Amino acid sequence: MIDKTSGWRGSRDVWVQAAYEALIESGIDSVKVMPLADRLGLSRTSFYGHFSSRQDLLDALITLWQTKNTGNLVKRTEDYAETVTEAVLNIFDLWLLPDQFDSRLEFAVRNWAHTDPKLARLLDEADQIRVEALEAMFTRFGHEQAFANVRANTVYQTQIGYISMKKDGPFEPLEPRLARMPFYAEIFTGQPVSDAEFARFRARHPITT
Repeated sequence: MIDKTSGWRGSRDVWVQAAYEALIESGIDSVKVMPLADRLGLSRTSFYGHFSSRQDLLDALITLWQTKNTGNLVKRTEDYAETVTEAVLNIFDLWLLPDQFDSRLEFAVRNWAHTDPKLARLLDEADQIRVEALEAMFTRFGHEQAFANVRANTVYQTQIGYISMKKDGPFEPLEPRLARMPFYAEIFTGQPVSDAEFARFRARHPITT
């Protein structure tokens, strides 16, 4: 639901949120000024009170994606962990918390990049930054560089493949996903997850009925 209480011109955030929802629902071709204005019940003129052009709005969407998905992933790789398995479980938090890593936005941006060469380059850069951050995490826990690189790519490509298959979302029950996590962590790290580590991970993702 779009918040329409920001005044007759709306706000920059309101327009970005409407653009985000249109992108998620129907792809980049739906992110146009007049359809968004109709969606918000605002005038076309009000859009230009916040943005210089449609491209300005698209750039705001790209910045949102970069900040939420790349920025949060890099931060998570740097979070405190006593073991490499705990570090990988920290990464798994991202796949379960849309406010930390938005898989629907990731899917939409990757589709968008097929028709936007500039965005495709930014996507390549984001992939490199993310893999390098994961590689640094594995290196921090004693893995040799070559092994750290392969493990980082395995973690990352597994999740991006999962997103690309459109399996990530509210329609998959949380319980089976959580139950698989320690097995994924062991495959990615070569070490078993301790009961205490998994208990802490589960406590961060309670299942509500």
